[in-house]
Amino acid sequence: MNDSTSVAVVTGAGSGIGRAVCRALLDNGYAVALAGRRLEALEETARLAGADDSRVLCVPTDVGKPEQVRALFERVEQAFGRLDLLFNNAGSYTPGVPMEELTYEQWQATVDVNLTGPFLCAQQAIRIMKAQQPKGGRIINNGSISAHVPRPRSAPYTATKHAITGLTKSISLDGRDHMIACGQIDIGNAETPMTEPMPKGVPQASGERVPEPVMDVEHVARAVLQMASLPLDTNVLFMTIMANRMPYVGRG
Repeated sequence: MNDSTSVAVVTGAGSGIGRAVCRALLDNGYAVALAGRRLEALEETARLAGADDSRVLCVPTDVGKPEQVRALFERVEQAFGRLDLLFNNAGSYTPGVPMEELTYEQWQATVDVNLTGPFLCAQQAIRIMKAQQPKGGRIINNGSISAHVPRPRSAPYTATKHAITGLTKSISLDGRDHMIACGQIDIGNAETPMTEPMPKGVPQASGERVPEPVMDVEHVARAVLQMASLPLDTNVLFMTIMANRMPYVGRG
């Protein structure tokens, strides 16, 4: 890796949006630390990207556990010497059941991954970005369409994604004096294993099950890459990218 190579950390890198973003970053010359719970899935992402081993670091990580997050960023510093981009992407869902049937453990597991995880990762990223020379960097949070409006029976996921919006604004404010930019990408119906049921029909606020369109996840990867490629005096604070015909505008 040469001194001009930009360095990124991507959480939830073993599948879906995270995998697509890792591949886009690696294709565009980044060195990337892939974080996720399953080493085999991370290694599969790296294999599919076909990148030079010197630009790839696979680190099994539960982002809800502070000690594992610290270890992730320590390994990034040791391997690459700096950090230019954090894509906070890891996410978790709860079963689509009435709110009163959810257990505390289900609620807490979603909060740990979707909210505590991005906070812990941002803390560690900011620590590195403030100290390095040249200082600064960029954090992009995966907010989701659910940062704006809920789907039925999605209280934990929706609550955490709304909270990500507040976290994004706080990081953007607190980071501006240190050349740390923070933005949020809100994604609707990207085609991944998680959205496979959508073309067959998913619950709506009306109580109906209605098929919903999906879009190629590569469009999301290119959008993240565009946000990441901006100079640090410029920021996309919020971007929404979605399947054009999905029932988001007018949902409910």
